[in-house]
Amino acid sequence: MASDKEYLDFILDQLSLSDGITFRPMMGEYIIYCRGKVIGGIYDNRFLVKPVKSAREMMPDADLELPYEGGKEMLLVDNVEDREFLALLTGKLYDELPVPKSRK
Repeated sequence: MASDKEYLDFILDQLSLSDGITFRPMMGEYIIYCRGKVIGGIYDNRFLVKPVKSAREMMPDADLELPYEGGKEMLLVDNVEDREFLALLTGKLYDELPVPKSRK
């Protein structure tokens, strides 16, 4: 099942307090970036983020879910109504994730 554009728009609106949020469509789903770093994505109308230490600390009870068959487990963000929480989460994800390797 592919994600709806309406759900993407909702999540992007909820992330409006976060700096530098962009997205890229990918095979019916959406990859979410924060200032150029992949922090997660929209998969089957679920907002999933990379399971780094800071995200696990902020969401200790979050479920680990597969974004797609064969993918790596990610954390399900179920508190998508709280913009301040999402801004804090994306900032911590950005700080912890490595800088993407440049493509040649």
